[in-house]
Amino acid sequence: MAKKIKVLVVDDSSLFRQMIINHLMEQPDIEVVGYAINAYDAKQKIPILKPDVLTLDVEMPGLNGIEFIKQLIPTNPIPVVLVSSLNLSVFDALSAGAVDFVRKPDMSVSNSKNAFFASLVPKVKAASMAKVRPARQPAGAAGPKNQTRMQTQAAVKPMPFPPLPRNVLDSTIIGLGASTGGTEATLAVLQKLPANIPGIVITQHMPEGFTAMYAQRLNRICSMEVREAKNGDIIQPGLALIAPGGKQMEVTRAGRNYIVQCRPGAKVSGHCPSVDVLFNSIAQNVAINKVGIIMTGMGRDGADGLLKMRKNGAFTIGQDKESCVVYGMPMVAYNIGAVCTQASCDNIPSVLLNHLKK
Repeated sequence: MAKKIKVLVVDDSSLFRQMIINHLMEQPDIEVVGYAINAYDAKQKIPILKPDVLTLDVEMPGLNGIEFIKQLIPTNPIPVVLVSSLNLSVFDALSAGAVDFVRKPDMSVSNSKNAFFASLVPKVKAASMAKVRPARQPAGAAGPKNQTRMQTQAAVKPMPFPPLPRNVLDSTIIGLGASTGGTEATLAVLQKLPANIPGIVITQHMPEGFTAMYAQRLNRICSMEVREAKNGDIIQPGLALIAPGGKQMEVTRAGRNYIVQCRPGAKVSGHCPSVDVLFNSIAQNVAINKVGIIMTGMGRDGADGLLKMRKNGAFTIGQDKESCVVYGMPMVAYNIGAVCTQASCDNIPSVLLNHLKK
């Protein structure tokens, strides 16, 4: 019999805490080894209960989730799945070393509770296989759009690189997909790219509401413009568009331009937005140069779409095993022949820029 995933539930709300415990205990491959009512309680219980995964409320009295993670990860690198309301602090917690997050259900909305648990369980399972990475240390000065340094996110200068010719900027579209661990991995890549970069379209598995905040965060840090995509947005150099949570994003042709279509839709490969949906649309609809990048994440979303991109002439990059939080999506893509080259998260920008230079 397979070893069960041992989970410690950390939440100051007794009602919500018990709700999580009851549901996780119904899972045959998960064992709830205990609970903690706050971060101080968790610090006492972790050495005794030795959990494989923590579920952690971000907003707690006393020591909040962000500060707790900063203290926890260096000495106890336990995967943490955040349970958060719609709040920018979740990205600070991810930057501090948390693996993933789930949006708290709105108990006044029908089916919100079911959607919460449908998301929580696979993320706990993915977290149990994740490599935990502490917060990155400051490296370099803030980017050109930063007025102040983000408290928990080091600013990294874009890579020095000769300006790309206009014909390269106008004749290339870059697609990027990521899941577990991808919020920080995608940031690490975009942060090193110059402002003069071909148009980028990104699908990151993320709930509705959080994608807009994530785009705003990246826009403050990165050299190119970053925003949450809207239906009909034109893909253009110097712009990165992030698929809105709860909608499928596709690339299509509109006259002389390529645009994104963002519409509600069924889950594909288990997700909405889905990386496969984005990559398949690029493979089918984009006649100019194409680049596909698949990064850290559980499962196989994006692998088949990346293979179609490669078969249709795209240059494709897969994040390597050593730098992935979860080597799932890039592994499947590599195994089926969808990846031209593998590279670490830190090296993907230089691989991309060297390809564009050619």
